[in-house]
Amino acid sequence: MHDFLVSTAAFIVLIGIMVVVHEFGHFAVAKLCGVRVEAFSVGFGPRLFGIKRGDTDYKVCLLPFGGYVKMTGENPSEEAHAGEGGGPSLQNDPGSFIAHPRWQRMLIGLAGPAANFVLAFVAMAFYFGWINEVPAHDVKTSTVEWVVPRSAAAQAGIQPGDTITRFDSVANPGWDQIFGHMAVDGNQTVPVTVDRGGTAFALSMHLPAEVTGDDLAGMLPQYMRGPIGVQSISPGTPADKAGLRGGDAIVSVDGHDFHTVTTLLAYMQEGQGKPMALMVQRNGATIGPIVATPAKLDTGWKLGFLAVPPKIRNAPMPFGEAVRKSGQFCVDGSMLIVQMLERIVMHKVPANQLAGPVGIARMAGDVAETKGWYSKFYLAGEISLNLGIVNLMPFPILDGGLILLLLIESGLRHDISINVKERIYQAAFVMLVMFFAFIIFNDVTKLPIFTRARP
Repeated sequence: MHDFLVSTAAFIVLIGIMVVVHEFGHFAVAKLCGVRVEAFSVGFGPRLFGIKRGDTDYKVCLLPFGGYVKMTGENPSEEAHAGEGGGPSLQNDPGSFIAHPRWQRMLIGLAGPAANFVLAFVAMAFYFGWINEVPAHDVKTSTVEWVVPRSAAAQAGIQPGDTITRFDSVANPGWDQIFGHMAVDGNQTVPVTVDRGGTAFALSMHLPAEVTGDDLAGMLPQYMRGPIGVQSISPGTPADKAGLRGGDAIVSVDGHDFHTVTTLLAYMQEGQGKPMALMVQRNGATIGPIVATPAKLDTGWKLGFLAVPPKIRNAPMPFGEAVRKSGQFCVDGSMLIVQMLERIVMHKVPANQLAGPVGIARMAGDVAETKGWYSKFYLAGEISLNLGIVNLMPFPILDGGLILLLLIESGLRHDISINVKERIYQAAFVMLVMFFAFIIFNDVTKLPIFTRARP
């Protein structure tokens, strides 16, 4: 019940903000273009309270799931029935949406998604410029914690415990600098100097075409000292069967001194389920070896325990860097969404990968209970980008569909028949309802009560 309440509350807040900002985009540009806005509503259903200024009723309604803007003449059915009983046509009403030039109506349609992009950009710029949580690293040098066998680093001769004192042309580089040079020099061979027990070794490394932030060409960075803390154990998992307990600290794994879960996970992926000997610290005493055999859980080999989260600190970026970082977040996030939609359409990825209201609520509930701000800002930014991009899809009822119809009318140089528009919107509405029914059904089937829960 607690999880349900947290997820519901987080979903209402998150989606409410996203939708209200989206609708405010439509509202602001409609007002600028002189379109009559009859209502700007936060929520749906019966009106609770509000204030009317000019032609617009600014109101708060009972159901707090987003909001809407009501513009005169935006619905094709309004024009179809406007002349009934001898009433005036909306085409002759200067405040009507349909009476305005097509380019203005396109701008109004674009304004909603644009507001979501702006929200994502501003939110992430604020995060990077005023918060920007980073690990409170205990290790200031670029020391290698572990090297993946057969990787580029292993082939170059780099060993666990080496400290990189020069990478390419950079002396005493930080891991961020190393990552940056790897990204630029992909598929190139660069000189690397390491300090190993006080002796300098000059090596050369042929970089892979792509690198990730956790596995730098096979090098797992050491960011902190001390053992891996175990916060809790999932029942029935390999960790539970091996006898690990909450409060334990993993001192070594097969003789390797690992300090982060990232390195341990990489080691287990390499081992592919091979049993491991763990030395564990418990109540001030070191016990072991404890034999634990990883199992394939979710997407990889795991033991099934929740680690003590690493310490973090705030390192706000300068304004220019925060803006650049936020812009890159929006570009990367948008491209990822577009690629996912493209792969679903091309049947390269199953449609059940999409998340609907229930899935979003679960994610929102999870991040609401997660310590720190990054996951909250990240999810908000991603959802805002999703809302903007999905609404730009050329499907009737959505903003992209409105823009597409206006472009077609511009090419035809006359309006499409109101009756034809009504039929298009009716068919689109049915398809949209069916699509959302599928998404919600897909969300519900992923709930723990329908699937075997995995840590």
